[in-house]
Amino acid sequence: MALIKSISGIRGTIGGKPGENLSPLDIVKFAAAYGSWIKEKNIGKKIIIGRDARISGKMVCDLVVSTLNGLGLDVVDLGLSTTPTVELAVIWEKAAGGIIITASHNPREWNALKLLNHLGEFINADDGLTILEKAKKEDFTFSPVDKLGTYSINNSYLQKHIDAVINHPLVDVESIRQKNYKIVLDAVNSTGATFIPPLLKALGVEEVIVLNEEVNGKFAHNPEPLPENLAGLSSTVLKQKASLGIAVDPDVDRLCFVNEDGSMFGEEYTLVAVADYVLSKKPGNTVSNMSSTKALKDITIKRGGQYFPSAVGEVNVVNKMKEVNAVIGGEGNGGIIVPDLHYGRDALIGIGLFLSALSYHKNGIKSFRAKYPDYFISKNKIELQNGIDVNGIFDKIKKKYKNQPLNTDDGLKIEFDSDWVHLRTSNTEPIIRIYAESNFATTANNIALRLMQDIKEFI
Repeated sequence: MALIKSISGIRGTIGGKPGENLSPLDIVKFAAAYGSWIKEKNIGKKIIIGRDARISGKMVCDLVVSTLNGLGLDVVDLGLSTTPTVELAVIWEKAAGGIIITASHNPREWNALKLLNHLGEFINADDGLTILEKAKKEDFTFSPVDKLGTYSINNSYLQKHIDAVINHPLVDVESIRQKNYKIVLDAVNSTGATFIPPLLKALGVEEVIVLNEEVNGKFAHNPEPLPENLAGLSSTVLKQKASLGIAVDPDVDRLCFVNEDGSMFGEEYTLVAVADYVLSKKPGNTVSNMSSTKALKDITIKRGGQYFPSAVGEVNVVNKMKEVNAVIGGEGNGGIIVPDLHYGRDALIGIGLFLSALSYHKNGIKSFRAKYPDYFISKNKIELQNGIDVNGIFDKIKKKYKNQPLNTDDGLKIEFDSDWVHLRTSNTEPIIRIYAESNFATTANNIALRLMQDIKEFI
């Protein structure tokens, strides 16, 4: 069981002792620290909140609402929602900030508070450190009884988000409708079951089969949309003779697809395909984090733009996108960021753009995937025990591979001719992630295994 406090928020497992797990006391302290930071910025009193379908969601939400009201802040509750919907609501409501109650792809025993600024974007590192310090020092003062904040519910944002997608200039509803797609959706027992089917209907898709559609937070499988967790989606696409399958994570900011033969389109290629389509209509620059496939760089150059890598983490991708004025960006985990809608990973606009691109392709989704370079990324992780000196381990690895090109902007990235491996600690779990890419799956796996052995040896 764990509690992880980071610049991106607080995340942990429900139950156990305060300070060691995500207990009610920790939730109140962190929400109070965030609310106090908001008040100091003096940009308004309105805070938007929303949550995914986790079992602990209502409990956490009630604690957050009461804490913010106790600080004199007004809370607008979107209820069961998605991360990108809350982000958009902060912008459209001209709110001072927002909190999304979700542990994203983590298993059901986890929950988290993801913190937004007044732009509907994740807070930056400096602001995150300020909030962590406030929580540590309990640097907050609550309001007297006649200055408590208000609470209201707003159920309008599901439709507003869908409208924003179908009205996006690059989403071609008529072209999608003419294809008569039959789609299977794995909603992993969360809010994707509420948001994605009406979106697909608005996009002109009449046949939608939903797996794990009960919105109860009792995830039918590991909720991270990785191939090993999508066997049910894959087999249903085949059985139903569907055009394709769609999988999202519990808070609906990650997106991946399954081909008509049940094979994986590849979560790394969600961004590649969407970016290629966007660049064909709107040339410009692209950004992805340095753990993402080099295929995005290939297609960006081919379309006449420039590609820029960023450190891992949505806030880092967004900052780099703003810096280079990117027209599309995201992360290789299936996170699409479309800046002319908002600066946040958004599976809904991702679906609209992906299906638009696919609808212009003569054949099915598997041949659509064949348009793009066939690189392979091996994604692995090593769990960490308390007290492990990760920096010391990385220093030893740097010494061992000192003759290779090294990048230390975010963990450690090592290049081997046209291949690479990226090692970094996770912001959300007590692990080291090891990603390696090559033209061949066996080579990528071997590179990853070699570095995993190095890590274990140095531990």
